[in-house]
Amino acid sequence: MALLTSPPRLRKQRCPPHTMLSLSPSVLSLILLIPFLSLLLLHRSSFPGSSCAPALAGAASRRDSVDGFSGDLRDIDFSWNHLPFSASRPPAAKLKIAVFSRKWPVASAPGGMERHAHTLHTALAARGHRVHVFTSPPPHTEAAPSPSPDGPHIHFLDGEPGQWRCDEAWKLYETEGENDPFDVIHSESVAVFHRWARGVDNLVVSWHGISLEALHSGIFQDLARGEDEPMSPALNQTLGQSVFRVLSEVRFFRSYAHQVAISDSTGEMLRDVYQIPSRRVHVILNGVDEAQFEPDYALGRAFREEVGVPRGADLVLGVSGRLVKDKGHPLLYEAFSKLVLRHPNVYLLIAGKGPWENRYLDLGRNAKVLGAVPPAKLKAFYNALDVFVDPTLRPQGLDLTLMEAMQCGKPVVATRFPSIKGSIVVDGEFGHMFAPNAESLLESLEAVVAEGARRAARRGRACREYARSMFAATKMALAYERLFLCVKNETFCVYPAEFD
Repeated sequence: MALLTSPPRLRKQRCPPHTMLSLSPSVLSLILLIPFLSLLLLHRSSFPGSSCAPALAGAASRRDSVDGFSGDLRDIDFSWNHLPFSASRPPAAKLKIAVFSRKWPVASAPGGMERHAHTLHTALAARGHRVHVFTSPPPHTEAAPSPSPDGPHIHFLDGEPGQWRCDEAWKLYETEGENDPFDVIHSESVAVFHRWARGVDNLVVSWHGISLEALHSGIFQDLARGEDEPMSPALNQTLGQSVFRVLSEVRFFRSYAHQVAISDSTGEMLRDVYQIPSRRVHVILNGVDEAQFEPDYALGRAFREEVGVPRGADLVLGVSGRLVKDKGHPLLYEAFSKLVLRHPNVYLLIAGKGPWENRYLDLGRNAKVLGAVPPAKLKAFYNALDVFVDPTLRPQGLDLTLMEAMQCGKPVVATRFPSIKGSIVVDGEFGHMFAPNAESLLESLEAVVAEGARRAARRGRACREYARSMFAATKMALAYERLFLCVKNETFCVYPAEFD
């Protein structure tokens, strides 16, 4: 997320001066509405009339531009994941890569950006590249990972656990590259601050969320509150600050030479709203470990028995991640509590921890609250489901959980946000989409119950086929590898090359 610049003071008038956040709600709402409307206009063609309607027109157009592509990779506006890069051949050149990541996954339940960084750079190291990761100190309760000859070299900063200091990381980077310069620098979001990024031609930044999307998120979180629930003062302040964050980002994002958007919709926003030249914006979708996430019927059945799902259950739904409001749990709680009144033989498995953990316990035997599921058991969790539900109210980034579920052959029920609909649920066969409110979610859940487990299994096979072609960690790593080669030497920007 971008650093916040202080809002300008209003000129002194005869009346007492006001800050931005002390303006009347109507004025503040108008100010907030302008960028929100620009977002809606930008994606006006992305919202179908039905919660289940596929984005077939956009997908067909993208396929037409991908098929038979040849030329400069910097000219494409579709995801690099669509292109076949050879995994069986060694890299055209071995690179020395510097990675700046605020955190590195040493905890038992790492966040999405940490998991992305680990998956990507472990795969690049396995391809023979020399990867050096500069990151914050690990928690005192967690042991630092043991060095691996085939993995990234991790440089933990000194200081307090989790405290990121870009200046200290940059000094370590300069020392490491003094006699053997790095070919490419990769920053996970703003791990490299923009004042260090200026003029660095070989720097690539991956945006895992931008403030225009966060503003979108804040609005939908407020719309999700109950009729008698007052607006949170913190949320009101956050919405106001988001406007200034967007303006700040538009100004300083141009400091980064090469920018990776992790969804198609973010790529559009970087080009059209943030005014980044198209040849500097590259869409590369995240990927998940295809060896870890795959269909396993027996494993799923065993997990169902372990957590107490009856053998005769009509349908098993599941959700995973932090159990907090912005992940949409108020919507899922309300929708599922109504669903089980009509369908008492439907079950929901909830993997994760957070404030909504106890609320789900109120739903009785139909809701199985599992707590934080360790990474080693996630495959079993996904395979125990008939349908995976992602009720998120956060359009920024791209949920790895959807990719993991689809890799395991599960259809999804997901919020109809541009990032999800434009990059993941690109076909109506992959599942159902809903507007970010409880009524629309309940309608989608009723639809999957009416379809039944057999129809869900057929949808899941389509999900598996698409996920293998687009969301595999190998596919992501090969796309980043080609981008890094292109940054090092423009001759590698031409596609296809003889090594493809």
